[in-house]
Amino acid sequence: MITTYAAAIDYLMQKLPMFSRIGDAAYKKDLTNIRLLCETLHHPEQQFPAIHIAGTNGKGSVSHMLAAIFQQAGYKTGLYTSPHLIDFRERIRINGQMITPDEVLHFVQQTQELCETIQPSFFELTVAMAFDAFARHQVDIAIIETGLGGRLDSTNILLPLLSIITNISFDHMHLLGNTLDAIAGEKAGIIKPNIPVVIGEYHPETFPVFCKKAQACNSPLYLAEECWTVKDAPQGQPWWCISQKDHRQWSLLPDLSAQYQRKNIATVLTSIDVFQQHYSTRFSRIRPQHICQALSQVKSLTGLRGRWDVIQQQPMVVLDVAHNESGIAELMQQISAQSFRQLHLVIGFVKDKDIDAALRQMPISAQYYFTQAHLPRALDAHVLQDLASKYALQGKVFSSVQEACMHALAAAHPNDMIVVCGSIFVVAEALQALEKNH
Repeated sequence: MITTYAAAIDYLMQKLPMFSRIGDAAYKKDLTNIRLLCETLHHPEQQFPAIHIAGTNGKGSVSHMLAAIFQQAGYKTGLYTSPHLIDFRERIRINGQMITPDEVLHFVQQTQELCETIQPSFFELTVAMAFDAFARHQVDIAIIETGLGGRLDSTNILLPLLSIITNISFDHMHLLGNTLDAIAGEKAGIIKPNIPVVIGEYHPETFPVFCKKAQACNSPLYLAEECWTVKDAPQGQPWWCISQKDHRQWSLLPDLSAQYQRKNIATVLTSIDVFQQHYSTRFSRIRPQHICQALSQVKSLTGLRGRWDVIQQQPMVVLDVAHNESGIAELMQQISAQSFRQLHLVIGFVKDKDIDAALRQMPISAQYYFTQAHLPRALDAHVLQDLASKYALQGKVFSSVQEACMHALAAAHPNDMIVVCGSIFVVAEALQALEKNH
């Protein structure tokens, strides 16, 4: 019998197939287990209103921004995201607070017998844990981020009030399909009959897929970039948000201040508008000041880390979880807008990413520190160094993320910039190493 929180975490992380650790073998391509789990738990997924969010990039930022807005307006808000950076409980929050170790332990004890029989994946069990927590705490609204894909994602047993698809780009092609419209087809699986859907970005290959599914479901569809324009500004200056529908103009000082957040903020503002349009009687408290206040303090309200996360100055050290082709493209654009003497890049990837697509976008002028996170899926740092040499990217190999970060800090001039990226797991280990160092 599992009797301590530490044993419960060990059970979750070691005994259950975990995608972040082992990859494909942990991915269950059906909803049988999550349905059985929720049935045993008396259908918690039916006991709270939800917003369901899918997409290749941006879904984490959008989820946290929306949670911050509902919290700021006084609603008891559940937030389910994945993966976690340091603490497992980051995945399940209520009003920004992680659920307690006792709740995790109790849930694992409660479901252990069933788990021995049905052998769910780590993700299936954590989704059930989140739904159970939100039902027990009687949240006013839950913001639920999909894990991988949408159609067969464990979170997709929800019937939400609103579906959001942030964007589509190449990632997890071996599981979701090799073309953008195939990947879009998987993500479109979260569109439900008669439930409004917001699409974050227009793409000529994917937008028709969403339109077709929305039409088949009789679901009203909204495109964020037709609803809001967001203009960023130099550091410390307010951003302008302009509604294209009724010419409202708001000035914001977002704490998620990377340029790539413009699209996510437009998606969030559109989603709030659509939500209020359809559910104004149930959710009448959200005011413009709640939105502006929330977007200026998403990190402190929700605990979000790792999105252009500046953790020190002189040298400037930034952590960013960009890990696929389009994420790296956005990050490189953000880096190019900064001023620094020399760029130091601490990078590591997992094996199942298109590493070439990421490396070919990286600057030759940077000093590289090739490393790997402590998990079986991590790409060997020596292999990464060899791949990088094809693109004339030069640097040394370090056996741990901590060692790579310490060498980068020792080598950097106060006017240099250090960026850690390539894998969520590399960023997690860097965060622990650097915060310990402070």
